[in-house]
Amino acid sequence: MNSTAIVINLFAFACLFISLLKNKEKTKQSLRVAVKSFVRVLPMVFIIIIFIGLLLGFVPKSQISRLIGEQAGFGGVFIVALLGAVLHIPSLISFPLAASLIESGASITSVAVFITSLTMIGVVTLPLEIKILGKNIALLRNGISFGIAIIIALIMGAIL
Repeated sequence: MNSTAIVINLFAFACLFISLLKNKEKTKQSLRVAVKSFVRVLPMVFIIIIFIGLLLGFVPKSQISRLIGEQAGFGGVFIVALLGAVLHIPSLISFPLAASLIESGASITSVAVFITSLTMIGVVTLPLEIKILGKNIALLRNGISFGIAIIIALIMGAIL
């Protein structure tokens, strides 16, 4: 466990302890809600872990680097942006996948566009968005978000 994870966990335990001192019942109720949420997300976590394992087991690092690495260029970034826009997975679960992709040779820009498009664009939820916002606004919002996701990724790739 790295130092950042240790600090975050210590902070969380300190906050939990303070919450217990302030109000035991509300803390217990919060922990029950947290456990239920964890159990609800757990199948998706296992699926993502299996997906990462299969991806890293069957796709050589050289292929990952060639498809979404530095030498892939803007085409690789665009493909990953489309993939992020179509997939509907919690962003919290996407971070381990992103770390695995970086370790396997993916570029920072590709991973950044994956996470930003995953969180900013909702192809799966587009029908609901159209129903609530109207077709023009929903398509405009998703289109602008797609462009902004690519711009953010390019900036992050240039900075990092």
